[in-house]
Amino acid sequence: MEMIAGIVVGVVVVAGLLWFFLFRGKGEQALPKEAAKPAPTKKAEAPPKKAEPSEKKKKVEAKPAEKAEPEPEAEEPDEEEAAPVAEAEPEPEPEPEPEPEPEPEAEAEPSKEDVAALRTGLDKTRGGFIARIANLFRKKKDIDPELLDELQEVLITADVGVKTSEKILEQLRKRMDNAELDDEDKVWSALREEAMAILSVAAHRAPRVSESPSLILVVGVNGVGKTTTIGKLAARFKDDGKKVILAAGDTFRAAAVPQLEVWGRRVGCDVVKGKRKADPASVVFDAVKKAQEDEADVVIADTAGRLHTKSNLMEELKKVARSGEKALGRPVDEILLVLDSTTGQNAIAQAQQFRDAIDVTAIALTKLDGTAKGGVILGIVDEHGLPVHFVGIGERVEDLREFHAPTFVQALFAKPDDETLAA
Repeated sequence: MEMIAGIVVGVVVVAGLLWFFLFRGKGEQALPKEAAKPAPTKKAEAPPKKAEPSEKKKKVEAKPAEKAEPEPEAEEPDEEEAAPVAEAEPEPEPEPEPEPEPEPEAEAEPSKEDVAALRTGLDKTRGGFIARIANLFRKKKDIDPELLDELQEVLITADVGVKTSEKILEQLRKRMDNAELDDEDKVWSALREEAMAILSVAAHRAPRVSESPSLILVVGVNGVGKTTTIGKLAARFKDDGKKVILAAGDTFRAAAVPQLEVWGRRVGCDVVKGKRKADPASVVFDAVKKAQEDEADVVIADTAGRLHTKSNLMEELKKVARSGEKALGRPVDEILLVLDSTTGQNAIAQAQQFRDAIDVTAIALTKLDGTAKGGVILGIVDEHGLPVHFVGIGERVEDLREFHAPTFVQALFAKPDDETLAA
């Protein structure tokens, strides 16, 4: 029995030990699971600690905001900047002051020198038909229709032309009928006014040079002074700071090219030339292309002298103009007709023939200093409506003058005993 009891006790003890170990193992396994649960909770608590630096950042950001408070002070300089704008507004008010810069018209005072120079250049004309007009008043004190008839004869013989002379006298007779011409001074004044009315078409006296390169074709019959006019014209452009190229398009006259080269060296211009008797049109074309490559401002082209009565030669001139247009890609800027004032009525006929052949845009009237018939300028402008850009009154470069109608009229129709315009 004792053995059985010992065995039972041993079994119980063993069972108890087994149960103890089994129960303890399960408890330890449960414990880590429970411990794992608080761990994440501790990790979840960590982010709020990290959120604390964000609060610091907020405080830091708040600080610059406090520094930004001086920005209203920056608004004050903005107002100060606006202030000068308001001050600048009155500045345009003095701009109307330059409007009284019709004072350049006051530069008409130096035109007294121009008038004096023109009077000198027109000495032969003034000693011719102007002196004859003055003699009419010395011989005949009464201002009557007979005086006007004699005045018309003087104008016609001065190569003013029949048509233009009749036009002037018609206006003078109307004034006489209205009792406006009752003394010599008023007749002189009326002559100047009628001359101005005719020459007013010449108001636009500057050559039409706008786009670069501009092309000026110089045309006219032999002996009128084309090449000399080109050289003097080139000198004027050079003085204005323009780059000029000369085209030796007169390939038929033996001395024409060397003469133009002399002017080129004197003025400082390149001269484009062809071979002897080369096609003038090709020379002009090459000159324009060179001007485009060299970025020159103006091309002045000489052309062979044409007898205005030779239709075949005038056709060649048309070809030269077309060649210039082709090179430019647009119309020629200026076709300047040079007329010799000493030829009188023949100059008027030449102008008509050249106008029939090509689109002449302006006239240069040379050798006014060498004729007693300078009144031809009135007939040319009246009959053809072409502006006169230049008049030649001497051999010097400066003797090629821009034509200014008021100055010219004052110089030409000043009374011979009138000393007020003397230099």
